[in-house]
Amino acid sequence: MQRLFRWLFIGSDLITAALSWALFYIYRKTTIEQEGFFFNQTFYYGIIFIPILWLLFYTLQGTYQDVRRLYRLKILSYTAFATIFGSIVLFFALLIDDDVSTYFNYYRSLLTLALLHFGLTFFSRLVITSILVGRIHSRKDGFKTLLIGGSEKAVAIYQEIESIEKGGGNKFIGFVNLNGIDKLLENKMPYLGHVDQLEKIIAENKVEEIIIALESTEHERLKNIISRINSENIVIKVLPDMYDILSGSVKLNNIFGALLMEVNAEVMPYWQRIAKRVFDIFFSILAIILLIPVYIFLTIAVRLSSPGPILFFQERVGLNGRPFKIIKFRTMFIDAEKAGPQLSSTDDPRITPIGKFMRKARLDEFLQFFNVLKGDMSLVGPRPERQFFIDQIKVREPQFLELTKVRPGITSWGQVKYGYAENVDQMIQRMKFDLLYLRNRSIALDLKILMHTVLIIVKAKGK
Repeated sequence: MQRLFRWLFIGSDLITAALSWALFYIYRKTTIEQEGFFFNQTFYYGIIFIPILWLLFYTLQGTYQDVRRLYRLKILSYTAFATIFGSIVLFFALLIDDDVSTYFNYYRSLLTLALLHFGLTFFSRLVITSILVGRIHSRKDGFKTLLIGGSEKAVAIYQEIESIEKGGGNKFIGFVNLNGIDKLLENKMPYLGHVDQLEKIIAENKVEEIIIALESTEHERLKNIISRINSENIVIKVLPDMYDILSGSVKLNNIFGALLMEVNAEVMPYWQRIAKRVFDIFFSILAIILLIPVYIFLTIAVRLSSPGPILFFQERVGLNGRPFKIIKFRTMFIDAEKAGPQLSSTDDPRITPIGKFMRKARLDEFLQFFNVLKGDMSLVGPRPERQFFIDQIKVREPQFLELTKVRPGITSWGQVKYGYAENVDQMIQRMKFDLLYLRNRSIALDLKILMHTVLIIVKAKGK
């Protein structure tokens, strides 16, 4: 159903974009330029290529990312913003050089183009969105929802959601309990197992939404559960307390829905996530080309510093817990971990003389631009760790697993503020900065972190 409605949106957007441009072209020729309308090559190019440009912009905007979660007010804001921005771009790209009798005709052209495009596009989108919303309200469509909890509180949440006349999109596929005892929902929906089996249950049932029957004040239990839901595509909701409501943490999209708080809402807009990846690729290619002399110098320096390979490969945990091989210039003597995995320290005897300088200036990390190109890493993101240390940290701070929900980075807020960690305690301290980054991600913040990283490299003041 998701695919069908996505194609309906795409098809209608292409048709309305072509139709609005055709009508505007006729208006422009007959009314503004007063030349009379006739079919020519420019007209045909316009109705073919301009809708494709609109479609590209809508994709970057995130309109088609998850169409089943669209609602009328959201589609109104999407269409209005796209129309204003897109019409201005088209005006300056194609219409500013028009031969007009007065400047007032420029304003007429821009306004007419915007009104035609907005009117036709929003009307078709409104029809499709209304059908989609109607299906959700009538419970013909919805999101596969898992309820975590089997106590009276879980029963109350289930009954509240099911008793609402207009469905909010939750199609309960079953529940898991928290203590192995409470199974009061067994006569209402399938029992899928204990919370200890959560990862397996989510994967097998293709869960799209999770409701946790715990109040947000039960911090320890909540963070243990949330940290194990290793997918940014799953919406997680919990019961808010009064502080959450007063602080504005409760996100309300459906006025008919139950009072639940979305705890993993994506803070970075879709277009910024696309822009971030494009910037990663462009900057990495540029950096690799410009750093060729540095690579040659470091290759010679590492070769002369001590016996052993020039490059160092190590398995790290990346996006959604997937392992990958990180690449660095070697900064330690060979067999540095023959006694097992160890974190480096300030005066670590395992580090070569040239390795100490390379670590201070972050030069050993420069090869990771290849990891970025491959898609394993980003320029900015939480530093990737080894599974050996993650297993130790998650026992004390389960929310550390939150950091694996985004691409790891060459540099991070934690790396800039704290530097290399020498033990698990320091890794946990650094984690706080990276969790703060996770909740405030933006292109602007990434640029600030990159600038601070450049200063660290230039001053060779890395820890």
